Amino acid sequence: MAKRFNITHNSLSRAGITVLLLLAASATVKDAFGERQISKRVRVKRVPSSRAELNLAEIPFKILFETYRETDGRQNWELFQINADGSNPINLTETPEIDEMYAHASADGTKICFVADEGTGRDRLRSVYYMNIDGTERVRVALNARQPCWSPDGKTIAYLKGEYERYSTREYATSELFLYDLQSGEHKPHPNTTLHHIYAICWSPDKRWFLGAVHGSNMGYSDTILAFDADGTRVFDLARWGVKGCRPDISSDGTKMTWGETDWDLCLADIDLSGRSPRVLNVHKVVECRRSQKVYHVDLSPDKKYIVFSYGPWDGGQQVGGKAKGWNLCVSDLTGRWVKITTDGLHYKEPDWVPIRSADPQADESTAGNSGTEQATESQRSL
Repeated sequence: MAKRFNITHNSLSRAGITVLLLLAASATVKDAFGERQISKRVRVKRVPSSRAELNLAEIPFKILFETYRETDGRQNWELFQINADGSNPINLTETPEIDEMYAHASADGTKICFVADEGTGRDRLRSVYYMNIDGTERVRVALNARQPCWSPDGKTIAYLKGEYERYSTREYATSELFLYDLQSGEHKPHPNTTLHHIYAICWSPDKRWFLGAVHGSNMGYSDTILAFDADGTRVFDLARWGVKGCRPDISSDGTKMTWGETDWDLCLADIDLSGRSPRVLNVHKVVECRRSQKVYHVDLSPDKKYIVFSYGPWDGGQQVGGKAKGWNLCVSDLTGRWVKITTDGLHYKEPDWVPIRSADPQADESTAGNSGTEQATESQRSL
């Protein structure tokens, strides 16, 4: 309920001046970055716009994603690459007996890290792999591992060990963070051994921080977004800056972040990671959907002009490996206009922008089309 204020005649001048000063301060402020910023209000739409609203063809970046569909007569998860306008979809894996998911491109756009579920029943196992952007030269990083992300220089993959020996699709079934060196094959534990139930991690471009979500753990945090040292033990809850929700993503220059606040809202903000502790400003909603639907897995484009995300019926499973019939990929600018780039609803999830224009895998269809069926190269140093 709105508060009512009674201002007497004698106090009008002082009160009026105070109000005017507060309004002026809120309209133009000097933020944590030392720059003047105008507070923005984005008028969000709760349903997709017409594709004509955005010139998707001008977006130079490709998108990776997972989709559950038929491959050689068998339903499974595959990794695809697509143009930002939804054209030229290419299956990078084509492995009917394996479920590949959670694709993330390296900063130079040459490699992909991902998870693969293999086996059946009690023998089913989720592991972390990486491969070339065209799907060739697959290397296993670690068994019983999940939620991988790249270091800014593409030389290291961070991943989380599975909490249980038994297979689980719970996104937060994680225990401890490890760093895998691609050149040496060494697996190095993170200094903070209390990082339990962390998921959706991303590594800041300056290599000093990780962002990630946490779901109820012995760390003393629950259902919030954390920033923690990449090479230390400090942990900061970003809720103090108005960041609430899960699945954060940070821009390629480390100045913006995006995340899902609820099942129905996606947010954007400025982030400052240059100091001793993170600071977040200008938190605002950029996408909203109806309560009968969900929006998840938001990722910010390399030029910070667009986001891509998953959208579909509320009963779809947002966790890695969760079926989500009717979910499609959407692209939005930062003014609240968002459009579908897929329409067949084949469980489209976990989109990730490829940072640079990738070479067209169709240039050698005989290689790209069958690369996923080749036997994976198993790292001799895999856990």
